[in-house]
Amino acid sequence: MPSPLHADSSAAQPPEHGTVDALISQTRRLRGGLDAVRRAAAAGEEPDDAHRRWHRALCDLAAHHLDDLGEHLGQLREGPPPPGGTAPAGAVQAPPAPQPATAPGRAGSAEWNLLTDEATWSEELFQLFGRRPEDGPLTLDELPSWLLEEDRGLLTTMVTGCLVDGKPIDGEFRIVRADGSTRAVHMMGEPVLDGDGAATSMWAVLRDVSELRRSRRAVDETSDSLQRRRHLARAEHRIAVELQEAVLPPWRGSLRFPQGGAPQSDGAPGTLDLAAHYLPSASSALVGGDWFDALGLPGGQTLLSVGGLTGHGVAATSGMAMLLGALRGMAVTGAEPGPLMGWLNRLLDASAQPALGSAVCCRYDPASRTLAWSQAGHPAPLLFRGGRGRALQPPEGMLLGAVADAAYGQAEELLEPGDVLLLHTDGLSPHSAGPVAGTVTDRLLDLAPRFTAARCAQDCVRAVLEEFGGKEREDDACLLIGRING
Repeated sequence: MPSPLHADSSAAQPPEHGTVDALISQTRRLRGGLDAVRRAAAAGEEPDDAHRRWHRALCDLAAHHLDDLGEHLGQLREGPPPPGGTAPAGAVQAPPAPQPATAPGRAGSAEWNLLTDEATWSEELFQLFGRRPEDGPLTLDELPSWLLEEDRGLLTTMVTGCLVDGKPIDGEFRIVRADGSTRAVHMMGEPVLDGDGAATSMWAVLRDVSELRRSRRAVDETSDSLQRRRHLARAEHRIAVELQEAVLPPWRGSLRFPQGGAPQSDGAPGTLDLAAHYLPSASSALVGGDWFDALGLPGGQTLLSVGGLTGHGVAATSGMAMLLGALRGMAVTGAEPGPLMGWLNRLLDASAQPALGSAVCCRYDPASRTLAWSQAGHPAPLLFRGGRGRALQPPEGMLLGAVADAAYGQAEELLEPGDVLLLHTDGLSPHSAGPVAGTVTDRLLDLAPRFTAARCAQDCVRAVLEEFGGKEREDDACLLIGRING
């Protein structure tokens, strides 16, 4: 770094004003563009969004750099200050925006004469230290007393290396200003040598980098916070998936009840052929509380249910596991769907983590081919027969967890051989930016001819997946299909 006060040369001359003015104009344009980026980001994010805080911290850091650059270019256009630290007459400051005299990022220069033990400071350096010019500049011996104790050794090492070994100075330390505030200062300097190569003085530029360091810390902290959030989100997603897989029946194709269970899928007339499928959301992070289930009951009957809880993640899947476990346990006692749904509602209402849920619960008796069912704010089962389909008329029932003493009705339907019963959760509808022809129910009912021609329940599931499975959906969904063997 050339010294403006070199013992063997005249003071450095300022560069052409036109070149520096062009750089100042470019800096101002960059500053304006950065402000536009900050405004756009502020308008498009939630107030507490971690990405916005990270974005704002980086923008602040870039803004500090540009502000410093604009001020330094203005000082460069003015040229070096004359001895005594006064600005040249008629000098024009050109920072990108008006700043107070003690603006963060201000740079000042100093020269310490080793032969006379005199020090020369620019006006900006006095402002940086918060020191009055009439008190005079600090000598090299006095300077360490203004530093934090833990930084004094660093300054001593840098100055010794500069004056003894001729090494340039480039480092940071913290000073305690006259008003008691602490500032971070970046110092760059060189020795001024005589004809014999001996140091006669030391020249340096000191810059207040406190705000830059604060912005850098903010960037690092928000980056660390984002990393922690991502790590927690991945861990929570993994737990939610594992919990969901542990609870939902591990079907691959049609359901086969274990030995000792109800002989519902042996092909006997009136028995059920069952198949189901879980459809994930377009975002793999959105693991919700949807479920499907089929349970063989004492006496040869079968419990069929689908449902879901509000929310996503571990809270939703753990709530779903609790609710499904309670449903299975109460169903084994012989409870009918209507009272069973009322007990589930009370259980959810009294849960430590309040949530809302919807469900359909069916009890099928193969001996009489009778389906008894109840619902809680959920899409009704669809019944397909003879190439046509219809939604069953739902009995009374509101969302689970909404009202503690809600009443739930029960309906019955006589099924026939070849009938197809379809239960699904409301996330089946795919996300679409354009118009969608018909509701989910309408589109499912349009599959009636394919269901009639299907050889098994799994063929019916494939038909639904061809219609809905390949589309992006906003939420996950569950599908359960039962076909009455003839």
